[in-house]
Amino acid sequence: MMHVPDDVVTGLRARLGPGRVFDDPNTLARRSLDTWPLPLVQQVVGREPPAPTCVVRPGSTEDVSRALAYLTGNGIPVVPYGAGSGVQGGAAPSPGAAVIDLGALDQILALDEDNLTVTVQAGVVLGVLETWLGKRGYTGGHYPQSIDLAQVGGLVATRSSGQFSTHYGSIEDLVAGLEAVLPDGRVVRIESQPRRAVGPDLRQLWLGSEGAFGVITEVTLKVFPRPPDRWLQAYGVASMRAGLDVIHGIMRDGWKPAVVRLHDAVEAARSFRGAVSEGECILLLLSEGPEGYARAEGAAIDARARAAGLRPLGPKPVESWLEVRNDVRELEKYLRRGVIVDTIEVASPWTAIAAIYEQVIHRLVEEVPEMIVASGHSSHSYAQGTNLYFVLGAQPLRDADDMARVYEAIWARVMETTLALGGTISHHHGVGRFRARWVPQDLGTSYELLRRLKAAFDPLGLMNPGSLLPAELAPLEPHP
Repeated sequence: MMHVPDDVVTGLRARLGPGRVFDDPNTLARRSLDTWPLPLVQQVVGREPPAPTCVVRPGSTEDVSRALAYLTGNGIPVVPYGAGSGVQGGAAPSPGAAVIDLGALDQILALDEDNLTVTVQAGVVLGVLETWLGKRGYTGGHYPQSIDLAQVGGLVATRSSGQFSTHYGSIEDLVAGLEAVLPDGRVVRIESQPRRAVGPDLRQLWLGSEGAFGVITEVTLKVFPRPPDRWLQAYGVASMRAGLDVIHGIMRDGWKPAVVRLHDAVEAARSFRGAVSEGECILLLLSEGPEGYARAEGAAIDARARAAGLRPLGPKPVESWLEVRNDVRELEKYLRRGVIVDTIEVASPWTAIAAIYEQVIHRLVEEVPEMIVASGHSSHSYAQGTNLYFVLGAQPLRDADDMARVYEAIWARVMETTLALGGTISHHHGVGRFRARWVPQDLGTSYELLRRLKAAFDPLGLMNPGSLLPAELAPLEPHP
C-alpha cells in the first residue's frame, strides 16, 4: 500500500500553515468513507475501510491551489471530500490518497437580487443556504434528500437532482457560474451570464465530474422569489404502468408541477397506509408558482387524472410526505443490524420505463434469494422520460464477503436490465466507484470523449482515481 512520505506531509503543513493538515487516526477514520451502503453494512461485522494517509482542510481557494499543486507534483492521489453524503463511494479514498476536505470553505459570499443569483463557497451546506435565502424571500429550488448534510460543491460534482426538480430543474439548470482548481493548481473561473454562445458550455465539464478533473471551490446558483401559490393533490392508481402513463400525459401537455411522485403498491402500503386500498399505487403532485399559477396547473392536472380513472385522495398524503421526506433513520437502523439497504436510481425514455420497473422487480425477487423487499417509485419527470428509484433490502450472512456478493448480485441485475432496455444507469446519485464498471457500456462510443477529457485534465490519473471512470480503463497519458 502506498503511503504519503513524512516529508510530503511536512511540506503541506509548511505551505498551508497550522491547523490545515491532519494525520491523526480519528480524523483519518472520519474521512475514510462516505455514505456508500456496502462498507457501512460491512462495518457491522468488523471490516473497516482503508483510511487516507492525510486530510487537508483548506481555508481558501489559494490553499486548495497550493495543496493540489504540491500533492500532484509529488505523485500523490487526491480525493476531494464534501460532506460525505454520496452513496456510491465517490469520496472513499483510494490507497495512498490524500483527502481534500472542503468543509471549511463555508461562506455565503453574495446575493445578487437584481440578477437572481447567489454565490457561495463549495463547502456551504445546502440546507444552511436555503434557510438563509428563505429569510430574504428567496429559494434555491433544489431539495435533495441530503439537503441538511450535502455541500454545494459536492452536489455540483455529482450532478444532483432535487425533489422539486420537475419545476425548478436539476443542478445543471441551476448553476450559473463556478470556480475550480485544476490538478496542477491553476484556478479557473466561469463567470455567470444569462446565456453564453462562446464555444461549448464549460460549466458542464464540472457538473458530474466527481473530482476527476480537479476541485470545485466556488459556485454561483440561480435563485427564485419564494412562490406564494401552492396546490397539492394525491391519487390512488391501479398500477405503476397506469400511473406512468398519466405522468407521461401531464409532461406531454407541457405542465411542470414541482413534485410528481408515483410510488408502487409496496411503498404506498408502507408509507401511506390508510390512504390507499390494498394493491394500489399512489401518485403525489404539488404545484407552486406566482399567484394563480398553481391553481391553473392543478386544475388541468386534476382533469387529466380523473379522466384516466385515478382516485382522488386529497392533499393529506402529500402533506405527510413533505413532513417526513428526508427522514432516513429507518434505513440506518437496518444497516446497523447487518441488513443491506440501498437505493438505486435509473432513468429512461417513456417507451422503456414501465418494462424496466417490471423486469427489475421480477429479477430481484426471483433471482436474489436474500431479498427482503424490492420496491420502486418515479420522482423526476420530463417530456422525454422519467426516472425510477428502487428501494431495496436484503439479508446476507453476517460476513463481509457474503455482504459484497449479495450487494453485487442486486446491483448487477438493476444495471444489466436497465442497459438492456435502453435506460441509463444513474439519474442523480452519480457514478462513484461502484457504478464506474458500467460507465463504458452506458456511454457507448461517447465514452471516448470522457477518456480524453480525463487525459487532458489529469494525465497522471491522480484525481479521485477509480471514481467516475473504471480505474483500469482511465488513460494515464493524453490521447495522441
